[in-house]
Amino acid sequence: MKRIDFKNTSAQKIYNDYFKRIERCSTVLSKEDRTDLIMEFNSHIYEGLQKNTAKDELEGLLNILENLGMPEEVLKPLIADKKLRQATKTFNPKHVFQAIKLNIKNGIVFGVFGLLYLFLFSTIFLFIAKIVLPNNTGLFYSNNEFQSFGFVRDYKGYNEVLGIWFIPLVLISTIILYLTITLLLRIWRKK
Repeated sequence: MKRIDFKNTSAQKIYNDYFKRIERCSTVLSKEDRTDLIMEFNSHIYEGLQKNTAKDELEGLLNILENLGMPEEVLKPLIADKKLRQATKTFNPKHVFQAIKLNIKNGIVFGVFGLLYLFLFSTIFLFIAKIVLPNNTGLFYSNNEFQSFGFVRDYKGYNEVLGIWFIPLVLISTIILYLTITLLLRIWRKK
Protein backbone atom coordinates (compact mmCIF):
# COMPACT_ATOMS: atom_id res chain seq x y z
CA MET A 1 0.00 0.00 0.00
CA LYS A 2 1.29 3.40 -0.94
CA ARG A 3 0.95 5.96 1.81
CA ILE A 4 -0.11 9.50 0.97
CA ASP A 5 2.61 12.15 0.99
CA PHE A 6 1.68 15.61 2.20
CA LYS A 7 3.48 18.89 1.54
CA ASN A 8 2.47 20.19 4.95
CA THR A 9 4.63 18.52 7.65
CA SER A 10 1.90 18.85 10.28
CA ALA A 11 -0.57 17.11 7.98
CA GLN A 12 1.97 14.32 7.39
CA LYS A 13 2.51 13.87 11.15
CA ILE A 14 -1.24 13.73 11.81
CA TYR A 15 -1.74 11.26 8.95
CA ASN A 16 1.11 9.02 10.18
CA ASP A 17 -0.18 9.17 13.76
CA TYR A 18 -3.69 8.20 12.62
CA PHE A 19 -2.34 5.11 10.88
CA LYS A 20 -0.21 4.17 13.89
CA ARG A 21 -3.39 4.24 15.95
CA ILE A 22 -5.17 2.05 13.36
CA GLU A 23 -2.27 -0.43 13.41
CA ARG A 24 -2.22 -0.47 17.22
CA CYS A 25 -5.97 -1.13 17.39
CA SER A 26 -5.87 -3.89 14.80
CA THR A 27 -3.01 -6.00 16.16
CA VAL A 28 -5.39 -8.84 17.06
CA LEU A 29 -6.31 -9.30 13.40
CA SER A 30 -4.50 -11.44 10.88
CA LYS A 31 -1.93 -9.65 8.71
CA GLU A 32 -4.25 -9.91 5.71
CA ASP A 33 -7.24 -8.39 7.56
CA ARG A 34 -5.06 -5.67 9.05
CA THR A 35 -3.70 -4.77 5.59
CA ASP A 36 -7.23 -4.66 4.14
CA LEU A 37 -8.36 -2.39 6.96
CA ILE A 38 -5.43 -0.02 6.52
CA MET A 39 -5.93 0.09 2.75
CA GLU A 40 -9.62 0.85 3.22
CA PHE A 41 -8.93 3.78 5.52
CA ASN A 42 -6.15 5.03 3.25
CA SER A 43 -8.56 4.87 0.32
CA HIS A 44 -11.19 6.90 2.21
CA ILE A 45 -8.62 9.56 3.04
CA TYR A 46 -7.29 9.66 -0.52
CA GLU A 47 -10.79 10.00 -2.00
CA GLY A 48 -11.65 12.66 0.56
CA LEU A 49 -8.55 14.62 -0.37
CA GLN A 50 -9.51 14.45 -4.04
CA LYS A 51 -12.90 15.99 -3.21
CA ASN A 52 -11.34 18.43 -0.75
CA THR A 53 -12.74 21.93 -1.11
CA ALA A 54 -10.52 23.41 1.59
CA LYS A 55 -7.51 25.28 0.28
CA ASP A 56 -5.36 24.17 3.20
CA GLU A 57 -4.09 20.58 3.06
CA LEU A 58 -4.05 20.29 6.85
CA GLU A 59 -7.62 21.56 7.22
CA GLY A 60 -8.82 19.13 4.56
CA LEU A 61 -7.12 16.18 6.28
CA LEU A 62 -8.51 17.17 9.68
CA ASN A 63 -12.05 17.35 8.24
CA ILE A 64 -11.66 13.90 6.68
CA LEU A 65 -10.28 12.35 9.87
CA GLU A 66 -13.03 13.95 11.91
CA ASN A 67 -15.63 12.39 9.60
CA LEU A 68 -13.91 9.00 9.78
CA GLY A 69 -13.80 9.14 13.58
CA MET A 70 -11.28 8.03 16.16
CA PRO A 71 -9.77 4.66 15.22
CA GLU A 72 -10.14 3.35 18.77
CA GLU A 73 -13.92 3.76 18.51
CA VAL A 74 -14.60 3.23 14.82
CA LEU A 75 -12.59 0.02 14.64
CA LYS A 76 -14.18 -1.77 17.62
CA PRO A 77 -17.16 -3.23 15.73
CA LEU A 78 -15.12 -3.82 12.56
CA ILE A 79 -12.40 -5.70 14.42
CA ALA A 80 -14.94 -7.64 16.47
CA ASP A 81 -16.72 -8.72 13.29
CA LYS A 82 -13.50 -9.70 11.49
CA LYS A 83 -12.28 -11.59 14.56
CA LEU A 84 -15.59 -13.45 14.77
CA ARG A 85 -15.29 -14.45 11.12
CA GLN A 86 -11.72 -15.60 11.67
CA ALA A 87 -12.75 -17.63 14.71
CA THR A 88 -15.54 -19.39 12.80
CA LYS A 89 -13.18 -20.24 9.93
CA THR A 90 -10.22 -21.51 11.95
CA PHE A 91 -11.86 -22.97 15.09
CA ASN A 92 -8.70 -21.83 16.86
CA PRO A 93 -9.55 -21.44 20.59
CA LYS A 94 -7.38 -18.31 20.81
CA HIS A 95 -9.38 -16.63 18.04
CA VAL A 96 -12.68 -17.80 19.52
CA PHE A 97 -11.88 -16.29 22.94
CA GLN A 98 -10.65 -13.04 21.37
CA ALA A 99 -13.88 -12.83 19.34
CA ILE A 100 -16.00 -13.45 22.44
CA LYS A 101 -14.05 -10.84 24.39
CA LEU A 102 -14.50 -8.25 21.64
CA ASN A 103 -18.20 -8.98 21.12
CA ILE A 104 -19.41 -9.49 24.70
CA LYS A 105 -19.85 -5.78 25.46
CA ASN A 106 -22.01 -5.30 22.36
CA GLY A 107 -24.00 -8.40 23.28
CA ILE A 108 -24.76 -7.10 26.75
CA VAL A 109 -25.69 -3.64 25.48
CA PHE A 110 -27.96 -5.05 22.76
CA GLY A 111 -29.52 -7.41 25.30
CA VAL A 112 -30.37 -4.48 27.60
CA PHE A 113 -31.86 -2.50 24.73
CA GLY A 114 -33.80 -5.60 23.67
CA LEU A 115 -35.35 -5.83 27.14
CA LEU A 116 -36.18 -2.13 27.15
CA TYR A 117 -37.92 -2.46 23.78
CA LEU A 118 -39.79 -5.51 25.09
CA PHE A 119 -41.11 -3.38 27.96
CA LEU A 120 -42.02 -0.66 25.47
CA PHE A 121 -44.03 -3.06 23.31
CA SER A 122 -45.64 -4.49 26.46
CA THR A 123 -46.94 -1.06 27.42
CA ILE A 124 -48.35 -0.61 23.91
CA PHE A 125 -50.02 -4.02 24.21
CA LEU A 126 -51.52 -3.05 27.59
CA PHE A 127 -52.88 0.19 26.10
CA ILE A 128 -54.63 -1.74 23.32
CA ALA A 129 -55.73 -4.54 25.66
CA LYS A 130 -57.44 -2.05 28.01
CA ILE A 131 -59.49 -0.74 25.10
CA VAL A 132 -60.36 -4.19 23.69
CA LEU A 133 -60.68 -6.18 26.96
CA PRO A 134 -61.16 -3.60 29.73
CA ASN A 135 -62.18 -6.13 32.42
CA ASN A 136 -59.01 -8.21 31.94
CA THR A 137 -56.55 -5.32 31.91
CA GLY A 138 -55.51 -3.00 34.74
CA LEU A 139 -54.14 -2.83 38.27
CA PHE A 140 -55.72 -5.65 40.27
CA TYR A 141 -56.10 -6.02 44.04
CA SER A 142 -57.72 -8.77 46.04
CA ASN A 143 -58.20 -8.72 49.83
CA ASN A 144 -56.28 -5.42 50.00
CA GLU A 145 -53.19 -7.05 48.43
CA PHE A 146 -51.63 -6.34 45.09
CA GLN A 147 -52.29 -9.19 42.66
CA SER A 148 -51.35 -8.07 39.17
CA PHE A 149 -50.57 -5.18 36.88
CA GLY A 150 -51.35 -5.77 33.25
CA PHE A 151 -53.44 -8.44 31.60
CA VAL A 152 -55.11 -11.36 33.43
CA ARG A 153 -57.23 -14.14 31.96
CA ASP A 154 -59.46 -14.69 34.98
CA TYR A 155 -60.36 -11.45 36.75
CA LYS A 156 -63.00 -12.95 39.06
CA GLY A 157 -62.28 -12.10 42.69
CA TYR A 158 -60.00 -9.22 41.68
CA ASN A 159 -60.79 -5.52 41.92
CA GLU A 160 -59.39 -3.35 39.14
CA VAL A 161 -58.59 -0.08 40.94
CA LEU A 162 -57.47 2.29 38.17
CA GLY A 163 -60.40 1.90 35.80
CA ILE A 164 -60.18 4.26 32.85
CA TRP A 165 -57.10 5.96 34.40
CA PHE A 166 -55.12 2.89 33.41
CA ILE A 167 -55.00 4.15 29.80
CA PRO A 168 -53.32 7.54 30.51
CA LEU A 169 -50.95 5.88 33.00
CA VAL A 170 -49.81 3.33 30.41
CA LEU A 171 -49.68 5.97 27.66
CA ILE A 172 -47.47 8.25 29.78
CA SER A 173 -45.30 5.25 30.72
CA THR A 174 -44.92 4.36 27.03
CA ILE A 175 -43.84 7.90 26.11
CA ILE A 176 -41.37 8.13 29.00
CA LEU A 177 -39.93 4.71 28.20
CA TYR A 178 -39.59 5.57 24.50
CA LEU A 179 -37.83 8.87 25.27
CA THR A 180 -35.53 7.16 27.78
CA ILE A 181 -34.54 4.43 25.31
CA THR A 182 -33.90 6.99 22.58
CA LEU A 183 -31.75 9.09 24.91
CA LEU A 184 -29.78 6.04 26.05
CA LEU A 185 -29.20 5.01 22.43
CA ARG A 186 -27.88 8.48 21.61
CA ILE A 187 -25.55 8.41 24.60
CA TRP A 188 -24.31 4.93 23.73
CA ARG A 189 -23.74 5.79 20.06
CA LYS A 190 -21.61 8.82 21.02
CA LYS A 191 -19.19 6.68 23.05
